[in-house]
Amino acid sequence: MIVTRIPPSPTGMFHIGSLRTALYDYLLAKHEGGKFFLRIEDTDRERLVEGATENIVESLYWAHIPPDEGVMLDEKGSIAQIGDNGPYVQSERLDIYETYIQQLLDDGKAYYAFDTAEELEEMRNRQRLNKQPPRYDRLTMKNSFTLGEEEAQKRITAGEPYVVRMVVPENQTITFTDLIRGDISVESKEVDEQIIRKSDGFPTYHLAVVVDDNAMGATHVLRGDEWISSTPKHILLYQYFGWEQPIFGHLPVIVNETGKKLSKRHGDVSVFQFKDKGYLPEALVNFVALLGWNPGTEQEVFTLEELIKAFDINKVQKKPAFFDRTKLDWMNQQWIKKIPLEDLTNRCLPYLKEADLADDSTDPAWLQKLVNLQKDRLTVLSEIAENVAFIVNLPDYEADLLTWKKSTLEDAKAKLQGMQPILESIDNWNTQTLNDTLIAWIKEKGYGVGDCLWPLRVALSGQKNSPGPFDIADVLGKEETQKRIEAAIKKI
Repeated sequence: MIVTRIPPSPTGMFHIGSLRTALYDYLLAKHEGGKFFLRIEDTDRERLVEGATENIVESLYWAHIPPDEGVMLDEKGSIAQIGDNGPYVQSERLDIYETYIQQLLDDGKAYYAFDTAEELEEMRNRQRLNKQPPRYDRLTMKNSFTLGEEEAQKRITAGEPYVVRMVVPENQTITFTDLIRGDISVESKEVDEQIIRKSDGFPTYHLAVVVDDNAMGATHVLRGDEWISSTPKHILLYQYFGWEQPIFGHLPVIVNETGKKLSKRHGDVSVFQFKDKGYLPEALVNFVALLGWNPGTEQEVFTLEELIKAFDINKVQKKPAFFDRTKLDWMNQQWIKKIPLEDLTNRCLPYLKEADLADDSTDPAWLQKLVNLQKDRLTVLSEIAENVAFIVNLPDYEADLLTWKKSTLEDAKAKLQGMQPILESIDNWNTQTLNDTLIAWIKEKGYGVGDCLWPLRVALSGQKNSPGPFDIADVLGKEETQKRIEAAIKKI
């Protein structure tokens, strides 16, 4: 069974890059009937952000790609660790890591190092001057090999700060087959002898990710292509422990319009920033799925179920994926039109409440009419309040706006006065009846449609650009419609 995982670090809010990785993990697992889990990698203690873990979990649930096990929401909606392979939070697994670090030390696959930050900087400066690759120089620095094991133990007993580094063998070619990039080979002389245990006692990513992926049964490891250079280190650790390594796949970087990697410095990148602006989860997931993956067809709008069925990891591209906000906006518009009106109304309600345009007592049927009025004009849900504000509060407008093309204010006034008794006679007040009745009257009188409906629409909306007058009148109701027409006549 395929087992995939997303192991974010809670050093910030869950961002688009992580969502793309999580989505591909989810799709790969579900396409094959497998399992997807969430692990929290919180070993970078200095950069932890309060609330980040909660944000990660909530983002996955909002996107409708919840984990099957790991850190997730329980039946009460609280964050919990659920599954047989926990703990799923790395800071709770320190004893486990210590066991494996000690195993590496005992096997001669790791060693203690006592170099200060200043000494390490001097080493790197020497390497730069000699045009050597940046790599820990085990033969000249302060460690178990140069000091001897007895001296190393004395320093540890005396409380001297130390780290543990992994041994990288000489003259070895490390090869693996990447799901996206094919066969990759790296010479061991190019691989740094990485720190696997920091001086604060916490493991680094490199040790913890290998131990945890093995313990939790991960069969496939998807991550950004910036981790390709680290993969040989991880493969060596799998070999040292005698474990079967997972299948690796390194995803293309996501770039912005300037070709730079998408990051917090370049605007909105966190999932919840898009959520708060009114992007639908269906649209964002649909859009993110196509950032680096092409189904090989003309189809662009996918439900999650369709994505699961169509997803093929072999169709993920190598080149950077462009984050096209215009395309995202278009995708969101398609989904706003696609979802049922009742559902859309419920999603718009928080924005209407925030603008004091609705509350819990507002008639649901009327709210649906209100949202439907602007449904085809919305790019994001947050626009709804501004777009329908004229229904609650008619904006002030100049009388000249009531005139249609070469028409006059006097003609606009006459047309509005002529429509008043027609509208008053309508008992079954709805869009269709209003349309049928007024269009019949316009044809009977031989008037131009624009000469009548333009001043009516402006009278009802106070705007140059707005929905059609029959839709507006339906939402306003007969009394408010007649009131606004009378106000327009007086304005003239």
